[in-house]
Amino acid sequence: MFITFEGIDGSGKSTQIEKLRHRLEKKGARVEVYRDPGGPIVSERIREILLNPDFQIDSVTELLLFSAARSQLMAENVMPGLKEGKVIILDRFFDSTTAYQGHGRESIPLQEIYKLNDIASHKRKPDLTIYMKLSLTDAKKRMAETKDRMELAGDDFFEKVIRGYDKLAEHEDRFFTVDATETVSEVHEQIWQCLNGRYYS
Repeated sequence: MFITFEGIDGSGKSTQIEKLRHRLEKKGARVEVYRDPGGPIVSERIREILLNPDFQIDSVTELLLFSAARSQLMAENVMPGLKEGKVIILDRFFDSTTAYQGHGRESIPLQEIYKLNDIASHKRKPDLTIYMKLSLTDAKKRMAETKDRMELAGDDFFEKVIRGYDKLAEHEDRFFTVDATETVSEVHEQIWQCLNGRYYS
């Protein structure tokens, strides 16, 4: 099973990923968790470049770097893990590219981004995508004072990103949207019930 978590920074993805991992492992599942971009050494090095606030990166270059890191993660970790029957959970995936580089940066037309996502993901879509929905106002209350390059993009950019996520949630059946302002326990139970309803019923 392939599960991804999406949402802007501050939405609580990391907390919910760990709670889900723990509960799945208690059921006997073999679970691997990765961040996108990240995982393999190549992808982690690209991540360092992408998030470094000292760099000025062209929007198309940014798009291609995210995609390159994703392809390496898929080839080195995700695809082999899925073949072994493991549950793979990713903190972000190509929906982030659609929301951030597509709707936020408007780097290239969305249809071209969809094609690039297909290539970078090795044509593998998530079975389930958990969208942690949070307003920018609430997110800013949770964000750390020290910001990386992406977090410094500005309010207008993040409002576009949120609208992009909302559009994806409307059109993609694999999306499950949760209100990230609810308590950690409430959000986790919603995610768990969704997973039970789709895969463990």
